[in-house]
Amino acid sequence: MAIATEQLFTNYVNDYESDFYAWTQNQAQILRDRQWQLIDIQHLAEEIEDMGHAEKRELESRLEVLLMHLLKWQFQSDRRCRSWQLTIKEQRLRLHRHLKQNPSLKSVIPEVFADVYQLAVVGAAKETGLDIFPDICPYTFEQVILDVFLPD
Repeated sequence: MAIATEQLFTNYVNDYESDFYAWTQNQAQILRDRQWQLIDIQHLAEEIEDMGHAEKRELESRLEVLLMHLLKWQFQSDRRCRSWQLTIKEQRLRLHRHLKQNPSLKSVIPEVFADVYQLAVVGAAKETGLDIFPDICPYTFEQVILDVFLPD
């Protein structure tokens, strides 16, 4: 198996640049074969970091959509609909699941909450045409993820 792994490794630089999928498969096989000297350490470390960043972006995205719909719910009460309510419920469920699968992300919530809120304001303004949303989030994170919370 080591010969096959060495053959895979000879193309890793080209694969990373020109065929990312092949590179991932080569690196996985190198790890399985315990051919430590053949690991593309720099690129592998970057990809692992990117995976972590993707999990954080997922948290931010779910939180942004949730906040945007809570704002619309509160400030455009005459247009409330079942769809908004279900979107709020869905985002809460997805946030809870994501945080359960990645509990260390709870530590970044204070850091991202204000930034995400600003994006939610832009999104809500774009969708509603309103320019009345508070500069500072009127809800706490604890309220936002609470299943029964709907602002009035």
